[in-house]
Amino acid sequence: MNTRIGIAAALLLAALLLAALPAAAQDPGDLHGRAIQGGLVFGQTQPGNRVTLDGKEVMVSADGHYVIGFDRDETGTRELKIIGPGIGIDDSFTLPLEVSPRDYAIERVDGLPPRTVTPDPEAAERIKQEAAMVSAARLLRDPRADYSQGFVWPAAGRISGVYGSQRILNGEPGRPHYGLDIAAPTGNPVYAPAAGRVTLAHKDMYFSGGTLILDHGQGLSSTFLHLSEILVETGTAVQQGDLIARIGATGRASGPHLDWRMNWLDRRVDPQLLLKGEPQPLPAAE
Repeated sequence: MNTRIGIAAALLLAALLLAALPAAAQDPGDLHGRAIQGGLVFGQTQPGNRVTLDGKEVMVSADGHYVIGFDRDETGTRELKIIGPGIGIDDSFTLPLEVSPRDYAIERVDGLPPRTVTPDPEAAERIKQEAAMVSAARLLRDPRADYSQGFVWPAAGRISGVYGSQRILNGEPGRPHYGLDIAAPTGNPVYAPAAGRVTLAHKDMYFSGGTLILDHGQGLSSTFLHLSEILVETGTAVQQGDLIARIGATGRASGPHLDWRMNWLDRRVDPQLLLKGEPQPLPAAE
């Protein structure tokens, strides 16, 4: 009789321990976004759970938000794992994410000044230094999830360039275009598409001209290029919709437009996949 009572007590204790485990450790939790080249997937799990992607730790906010991204040419299947605190058992859930491919447009751009296509040695050194500045600005890693409220269009205008397209510059294949271009007159406003912290504000870089980087937390950042004016300083915290800059044609640009780029860690992702519809049209000229 005592043996039966002992077994029953042990089973009851095991059931209580299992019930105490975070439910989201046993499933992927709240996921939205797309596992596609250039895409982002946003998740929320129970606080205290860990998240890994292909065995590498993914940063999680205090309330369980996390984000993962996929590069332009990424292929194959990624392994997303949610890991609970565990109490003597394997408390985890694994979800395979197959990265869907995309087709990209090829564009020819002729008539550019030769020095912008093949920079001279002095310019090459400047470009190298500026690239190091951009890389340093993207090193910020903290558990903020400023991105969790979503993204809005940062400017009104016409879409003039899309992510992933490749340009042939004066007959020479260039690097793929990693931004979303919105054409509008010089001086038109640029608003923060999501909350974040300014990590770089540079008025004149060789290729990108006026350049602003806004960190949204956990390695997800927005970069705004060719700006005519930057209205915020490094270290400033901004909210979604705040006025942060003005459109321009600085750096290597064929006309005034906003070039908006996004990175998740070392992966370049597509801002347009985060948005609905088209940007607001420009107001009619009076």
